[in-house]
Formats: sequence, structure tokens, C-alpha cells
Amino acid sequence: MADDAGLKPSRYDFATLLNESLGGRDFMEGQVVKGTIVGLEKDFAIIDVGLKTEGRVSIKEFGAGDEGKPQLAVGDTVEVFLERVENALGEAVISREKARREEAWTRLEGVHARNEPVMGAIVGRVKGGFTVDLGGASAFLPGSQVDIRPVRDVGPLMGKEQPFAILKMDRPRGNIVVSRRAILEEARAEQRTELVGQLQEGEIREGVVKNITDYGAFVDLGGIDGLLHVTDMSWKRVNHPSQVLAVGDTVRVQIVKINPDTQRISLGMKQLQSDPWDGVEAKYPMGARLTGRITNITDYGAFVELEAGVEGLVHVSEMSWTKKNVHPGKIVSTSQEVDVVVLDVDPSKRRVSLGLKQAMDNPWEAFLAAHPVGSTVEGEVKNATEFGLFLGLDNDIDGMVHLSDIDWNVPGEEAITRYHKGEMVKARVLDVDVEKERISLGIKQLAGDPMSGDAFRKGQTVTVTVTEVTSGGIEVRFGEDDAPMSAFIRKSDLSRDRADQRPERFAVGDRVDAQITLVDKAARRVSLSIKALEMVEEKEAIEKFGSSDSGASLGDILGAALREKAQKD
Repeated sequence: MADDAGLKPSRYDFATLLNESLGGRDFMEGQVVKGTIVGLEKDFAIIDVGLKTEGRVSIKEFGAGDEGKPQLAVGDTVEVFLERVENALGEAVISREKARREEAWTRLEGVHARNEPVMGAIVGRVKGGFTVDLGGASAFLPGSQVDIRPVRDVGPLMGKEQPFAILKMDRPRGNIVVSRRAILEEARAEQRTELVGQLQEGEIREGVVKNITDYGAFVDLGGIDGLLHVTDMSWKRVNHPSQVLAVGDTVRVQIVKINPDTQRISLGMKQLQSDPWDGVEAKYPMGARLTGRITNITDYGAFVELEAGVEGLVHVSEMSWTKKNVHPGKIVSTSQEVDVVVLDVDPSKRRVSLGLKQAMDNPWEAFLAAHPVGSTVEGEVKNATEFGLFLGLDNDIDGMVHLSDIDWNVPGEEAITRYHKGEMVKARVLDVDVEKERISLGIKQLAGDPMSGDAFRKGQTVTVTVTEVTSGGIEVRFGEDDAPMSAFIRKSDLSRDRADQRPERFAVGDRVDAQITLVDKAARRVSLSIKALEMVEEKEAIEKFGSSDSGASLGDILGAALREKAQKD
């Protein structure tokens, strides 16, 4: 019984024998293993992978030999990928293609880790890019990574073995992203560094215009590009590079600057020509009158080309004698020929200040010559302001009549209301300030100053006309018609007799005699009194027709005096 028990294997012994028989199935599946070709059929190779079973692999997976067919023989050792130890037919499921792919992945991971390029060939087109064969592993090449510049036709690159840079690898997902552009950029950078080292600032070279932009042109200097900025193409103003160059032109340029950090090269064409600003002070002295062409108009003025490469600025303030706060485009136009005067020259800043109005007659000087101070002019009322009237005169200039120069007697605020815009008015020229561009006019001066000389004296008797009756007195006007005077006779001065000191006794238009009691030329005021005149007449009548002891009554004396006056009249 004991011997029989020892001969029966346990479950543990059975599991051990099974694992030995299968050779570690869990460990080997999903890996590349070595196998031996034990037979060749028409389209398959039978391979023993050492699992007590065999697998079949298509001969096509081994690739073509020298004569276009795989060179295989029984007994050869090959590497295959073990997918499953046994299928439903009891065969091992193996693949040479997947083995090659695993080998490729392992090799590419090492290449990617060392940041080295890998050889491959573009084999197909997919959405967004292309498929690249990297010797057993497929990779994705984005369309933007094919070349440095967009490529319209990829046909010449298809199937051609060339280097690629691995940008990304994801083995679990089976994704590889490569770039051909990175390889080209690296090669170009090395070439550019070498070429930049061969160039020197100030060196003159020939190049070909490759591209034109709004700000300049790119010139190929033989494998490296330099920028020819629009401002370095010519000494004269260039609005767009296409006015000077065209793509494909061969140009002679000077290397102006090389930036070693960015490897940018700045080129110039005008540097090969003489600088027109040399000796500009001698060519354009201050005060010189020149003729130029308008090249550009801005909000602050206009640029005038004096010669090729030399432009001067006419500031908006120097464009017109009379047009103020007007856009330069309303005074001049582009390409217009104009006469200008040199106002200032600054060679260090390459600036020439010009004047357009200085080349024209000064309208204030012309006005003064035609209308000296004291002459009479006529103008249209342009505007009425709080300080006077503006009259339009010759050559689009204005003269101002101050409030104090409108009327001798009426306040300016009241006098100005008599005039209306568009009305023609005569005035006298009082002053012309050419430097300040001011003309002072006067309307009241045309009639003369009634306060000048001895036209009115204290004690003088004048005949006045009542113009207004108020409760406090009467407003009267007297003097010459072209230079009238106004005065106010107070209620207490209307009569010697208090009973007659009533303003309502008078009516507008009445003519009354009164005596001047005060003349104040500084205040331009004349005081009148009817009462004072009556007292003087009374005194004269007493002295002539009676005395205090004659026995004649005051009525008799005054009656006789009045009769005598009437007879004289």
C-alpha cells in the first residue's frame, strides 16, 4: 500500500510538470522569441518555438531577398512574435511582422532617448499628414512638419529614405510622431551659422530678391537671407518696396549690421550712394526761396521734396497767413509743385523746416501799404463778439472794431446790437500790427470826436432836443448831426421855479435851450441845466432894464427883456 501511494503524483507535481512542458506560457506570450524553421510549404514557413507545438508564418512577412523572394531554409533560426501559445487548432500563433515591429520600437526608443535622427520613408497619405515607415514601425508625419515652407507637391518625397526627428513616442498606444522639418531647420541653422561667420559688417555683396513685404525685401546672399528695409533702399522717400525692386532682381547691397545672437542680417542699398544731406546747410541757407514737390501730407503739415533724398517739413502753422486750424490737405495736395522758404536747417537731425506762407506776400503788410493808418475802409460784418465787431477786409483778413470804438456816446454793448452779420460797414484804420497780425478799426472816428477842442464850454448855451422823458428828468441830444452828444437834465435843473420842475411838461422832440454847467473830457460827460440858463437871463435882464431901487417889478423887467429878444429873433 505504501509503495502504491508513492507512485501516485500529487496535484502540485502535475502543475509543475505542466509549466515545464509549456515553458512558461504567461511569460512568453506577447514577446519576441526565437524559433527554428522545421518546414517550408508553398506560402508558409512552419516554425518550432519550443512549446511542443509549431506555428505557421506567411513567407511574405520575411521580406524579399536578392531575387525578389525570401531566402529561407529548413533549420534557419528566426525571431517571431508569440501572440498565443495555442489556438483552436493546437498551433502557436506567431508573427514575423510583429516581431520586426517590436524590434523597431525598441530600437526607436533608444534613438529617441539619444535625440538622434532616424531613417524612414513616406509611404502614404492620411488625414492631416502622412504615414512614415521607420523600418518596421509606422509613424505619423503632420503636414506642417514636412518642410520649412509649405509644400504643394509631396510626390518627389514619397518612398524616398530620408532622416526624420522623433517628436513623440507612446508605445502603449502605438503612436509615433516624426518631423522632417526639424531636420531641415537644424541643417539650415548649421549652414546659417557657418555663412554668418563668413560675413562682415560693411561688406558689399550681390544677392537675389526672394520676397517683398510692406516693410522691405528679403535678399538671398547665397544660402542665407538678409532684410533690406524700405528705409535703406534709397535716400528718397519710398512708399512701398515694389517701387524699387521686384522678386528675382539681382541687387548690390552692403551689410549694415549682423546680430550674432539672432543671426539677423540687415542690408542697405542707399549706403552705396552718396548722402544728399552732406553739405545741406550750404545748399539750403536760411531764407532761401526754393521750389519743391509735395510728397506726403500729415495732420501736422506737409513734406516737400527739395531733391532726391532731401525732404523738408512745412508745419501747418507755416502754410497760410489767414487759414488757421485747417487740415494741410485742404491747402495743398500730393505731387503739387510749391514755392517755399527755408526757415531752419538741422543737419544732425536731418531736418529742414520750410515755410509756405513766407513765399507769399504778407497780407497785413499789403493792407498797410494800401490802407495806411487814418484811411477809411469798408468791410462785411463777419462776427460780433463780447469785445467787438470783426469786419472782413481784403485778402481774407479781418479787422476788429472794439466796443469802445463803435459810438462816442452810446455804450458799446448797446451800440453793437445795431449791426448784423453780412452788413457792409465803413470804418477808419486806427492801427496795423503786422507782427501780431492785428488790424484795429474804429467806426465812431469817422464822425470826429465831439469832445475834442473847444466845441463845448462851461457857461455855453446850447439848444437840445428831448429824446426821452423819465420821472427823474429828461434825456436830450445836442451838437452836430455827424457827432451828436447826449446828456441828462435832472428834475431839479428843469426850471428856476419849483412848480415847473416837472418832466411831464416836456415831450420827445421838444427843443429847449439849456446852459452847460460842466464839461468833463476825461469822463466824456457834459452837464446841462435849464434852471441855470434862466437865472443867468434873469440877472442880465435886471442889469439892463432895472435895478433894485427903480420901482419896476420883476415881471416888467423880464417882459421887456423877452420882447427885446423876440425882436432880435
